[in-house]
Amino acid sequence: MPFFTTRKFAAPLAAVLALASASCGPMNMENRSLYSVNQPIVERSNYALDLNTSGAGLAVSEQRRLADWFETMDLRYGDRISIDASSNNVAVKDDVATIAGRYGLMVDEGAPLTTGTLGSGQARVIITRTSASVPGCPDWSHTAEWNPSNSTNPNYGCATNSNLAAMIANPEDLIRGQEGTGETVVTTSTKAIKTYRDKDPTGAGGLSAVSTGGGQ
Repeated sequence: MPFFTTRKFAAPLAAVLALASASCGPMNMENRSLYSVNQPIVERSNYALDLNTSGAGLAVSEQRRLADWFETMDLRYGDRISIDASSNNVAVKDDVATIAGRYGLMVDEGAPLTTGTLGSGQARVIITRTSASVPGCPDWSHTAEWNPSNSTNPNYGCATNSNLAAMIANPEDLIRGQEGTGETVVTTSTKAIKTYRDKDPTGAGGLSAVSTGGGQ
């Protein structure tokens, strides 16, 4: 039977502001920095499906089960797919990778820990999905103009951070950004500029001869 587990991670800036959030008074007006106390929280969930395998990989019926499960889970960009198998069966990985490829996704190496044990000849396909939200927003706990400590309003940053959490394609980028490939892309980025500079001016060849006669 499919099942899932959930873990939560705080974005890096939220960890820095944890002390500021804990020390807030009754009106939550102890933050005297220009940082928003309410930061995106990234939640990670693991969904698993156990499949029966053979030496030749997945049977057609199991492939259909997996395809239907992917469709039901609305598999999308940002999801990570991994396989936990009792044996390292390359054919099983190839079958799962083929179905995942229909969604433009690849199978990751390694798998997260999940509950339950696998039976003999079984493989567990795991979807790891992340989502981001900003708990506590909006925060209108302080609406008075009185602010003797010149503190930042508790609602400060709520709109920006909530929109960021809602729009980001891969919420894990809030924890750790994408790593570069190490390849230089300056040449590629300057192709358009070089083409523009090297192109002859439009008037370099002189004016074209235009006849005004013979018109209707």
